[in-house]
Amino acid sequence: MSGHVFARSAAARPTAVRGEGCYLYDADGTAYLDGSGGAAVSCLGHSDAGVRAAIHAQLDRLAFAHTGFFTSDPAEALADRLAANAPPGIDRVYLLSGGSEAVEAAIKLARQYRLETGQPGRHRLIARRQSYHGNTLGALAAGGNAWRREKYAPLLVETSHIAPCYEYRDRRPDESAEAYGRRVADELDAEIRRLGPETVLAFVAEPVVGATAGAVPPVPGYFARIREICDRHGVLLILDEVMCGMGRTGTLFACEQDGVAPDIVTIAKGLGAGYMPIGAMLCTGAIHDAIAAGSGSFQHGHTYHGHPLAAAAAGAVLDAILDRGLLEQVRERGERLDAALRDALGEHPHVGDIRGRGLFRGVELVADRDTADPFDPALKVNARVKSAAMAEGLICYPAGGTVDGRRGDHVLLAPPYIITPGQIDELAAKLSRAVERATRAARRDAA
Repeated sequence: MSGHVFARSAAARPTAVRGEGCYLYDADGTAYLDGSGGAAVSCLGHSDAGVRAAIHAQLDRLAFAHTGFFTSDPAEALADRLAANAPPGIDRVYLLSGGSEAVEAAIKLARQYRLETGQPGRHRLIARRQSYHGNTLGALAAGGNAWRREKYAPLLVETSHIAPCYEYRDRRPDESAEAYGRRVADELDAEIRRLGPETVLAFVAEPVVGATAGAVPPVPGYFARIREICDRHGVLLILDEVMCGMGRTGTLFACEQDGVAPDIVTIAKGLGAGYMPIGAMLCTGAIHDAIAAGSGSFQHGHTYHGHPLAAAAAGAVLDAILDRGLLEQVRERGERLDAALRDALGEHPHVGDIRGRGLFRGVELVADRDTADPFDPALKVNARVKSAAMAEGLICYPAGGTVDGRRGDHVLLAPPYIITPGQIDELAAKLSRAVERATRAARRDAA
């Protein structure tokens, strides 16, 4: 389609015209199974009656009221329910329009909290390589996605990056999972000491790494050790659950499964389920109260944050997740998806790892599964998989740079929580054919 839209790329794309359940339809009538929820967004599918009704009802009452002058019932109700189901200590909710905004707000809140509590020297941020925290400059600086950072590096605030918890690539043959987790977590302790604890503001991490590495979960004990290190040095722990939160891994907040509570947590994507653009930054009561008792105002804000219509949609999404038994369903269907992927791809010569939690799964592609050597980036295997999958009628989320920001390919899967067992089998079969077609072509071109 030609026109005046400034698209993500110059590549041609079909025009989406309709959504029904787990499928999207283009202008030619072709159906696509949404195997990745777009980018882990459409957790309720594309035609949820309850969410649509909530949007219609709110639109008839109030669409917008600027938060500089008013609060609204949908915003208050959403914040109350999020806080009631949040990790221990999390008590305040700052509603925004998406994930990047939520991460920006988290970083700025952490800094202002330090100023309000007499710690102006704390300004350094630590994050992990092979992470992604958003595309605005502050969030991009925090992230460790080399490809996304490359063009904008001169504009980014300096951030320290330590190793990710990436068991498939980095765990030593003679090392237990727990020992590996402690070793890579201890890099945080070493980096804090190198920088000077009195200068470190916060540590930022995704509980389950999403877009950059492909649904990489932590090993047991890793985040408990991270929490211990942060507490020892007075460093705030910011968990980025923009992609892995809101039930995606089988619990409302992904960090619940690791038994840790952050000081600040960010959510988005599944919070709005694609029906409205919305995100949120949540923090402890202690952080909020320090600012309320100090300057009295968080020096931050956006025109559309706390939008009543978006909050009404998100409230209906949260109700659906919590009240329809969808968390249990995510856990059950996630196990079925894992089994289907292993049946379809587990013995494929170019599949190195299948991993994830709940309905958040990753398939890492390799040139040689015995050595785990990645494909030559010039072969663009991830782009080939995406094209082949679309031809099969499957939407998935492949990406490159999995290993180190340049080398490696993976496919991220994050289907709607309402996906049926039959659709899971359809997803695995279509992905298997796409992977075979893409890797066969890559081998041919590499010869």
